[in-house]
Amino acid sequence: MRLYLSQNTMFAYIEGTLIQKEATFAILDVQGVGYHLRISLPTFSALEVGKKTKLYTHLQVREDAHTLFGFTHLTEKKLFLDLVSVSGVGTNTAMIILSSMTAKEIQEAIASENLKVIQGIKGIGLKTAQRLILELKDKIKKENTELGNIAPAHTGSLAKAEALQALLALGLSKVLAEKNLETVAKKHGESLTVEEYIKHALRT
Repeated sequence: MRLYLSQNTMFAYIEGTLIQKEATFAILDVQGVGYHLRISLPTFSALEVGKKTKLYTHLQVREDAHTLFGFTHLTEKKLFLDLVSVSGVGTNTAMIILSSMTAKEIQEAIASENLKVIQGIKGIGLKTAQRLILELKDKIKKENTELGNIAPAHTGSLAKAEALQALLALGLSKVLAEKNLETVAKKHGESLTVEEYIKHALRT
């Protein structure tokens, strides 16, 4: 059983015997030292107590605590790092997101600008969902070639959501603004820009 180090992240991954697992954490024994790692539900489901286990890790260093996060797959670890790179998304929120859907489902939702799916995650509001899409969609599409040509979702598109916020700021009621936007989408399609949505909605 060995502990591997990385110059950039300190701990690249840890390999040892899984002593205990709970829904939010796991304890890995490495040569007599027990490492406490925060984990997501997908990682929890993949672990077996008593088995030799390898977890890809990320160490968060704060003034009041050093927290080690563990992931069974590099894809999940990388997505975690992408999520926490977004303004307003901390480690707790990132772990909630990773526990709500698979890494692939999260990537698809962001790449297709599916606000409805992202907002369906506990604690994720409209602004956070918008930031996740704006800051990560191009990166995810570039790194996942199968998502490069994915079409924007027809429900909860980013442009429509931004147009809704603009219409509310202009004084329209939420009910009227949503109704007008739906009418515009049915008449002109879902691939409109924010400006086009707003202009058509104000004339509806």
